[in-house]
Amino acid sequence: MEFIILIIIAYLLGSIPTGLIVGKIGYKTDIREHGSGNLGATNTFRVLGVKAGIVVTLGDILKGTLAALLPFFFNFDHIHPLLIGVFAVVGHVYPIFAKFKGGKAVATSAGVILGVNWLLFVIMVISFLVLLYLTKYVSLSSMLTGIITVIVTIVQQDIGLIIVTSLLTVFVIFRHKANIKRILNKTEPKIKWMG
Repeated sequence: MEFIILIIIAYLLGSIPTGLIVGKIGYKTDIREHGSGNLGATNTFRVLGVKAGIVVTLGDILKGTLAALLPFFFNFDHIHPLLIGVFAVVGHVYPIFAKFKGGKAVATSAGVILGVNWLLFVIMVISFLVLLYLTKYVSLSSMLTGIITVIVTIVQQDIGLIIVTSLLTVFVIFRHKANIKRILNKTEPKIKWMG
């Protein structure tokens, strides 16, 4: 019963449409009607700018972290935080509060990792920023960061993290199918703020 309760809470946390809230309250803009139409941080950066993008990124990360920490908050030590955190990612991608059309799972997945292994999170952030500097593709950097994360967990020999990061990485890549096509066609937009 405890597991089901935590799953529901985690899903509802993940379903909070940060990009939609920030856009409508702060900018009177529904970001679903602009750019890629996606509710995630990348589209927020493109449509609303750096400040809004940072707020949405942090909000989406926080959702995953809070979800992963739910077993700790409720003192349910027998429930693995990764199992609960995954449902926040599901909520982020398929949010009940936004007609089940959400983001691409990147920031919230990172938040789940932060709630379980802060060092791995730092490695993810550094990897993402380095890859973003080198490729200037947010989507490609996100997918490659996922792959690097899986490799690091294999080195760490943490079975739980290996399984969950592998699942999340596959999910992230799946959510970026259209981006992969655009990268191959050389039509995927590159970020401009790094020159």
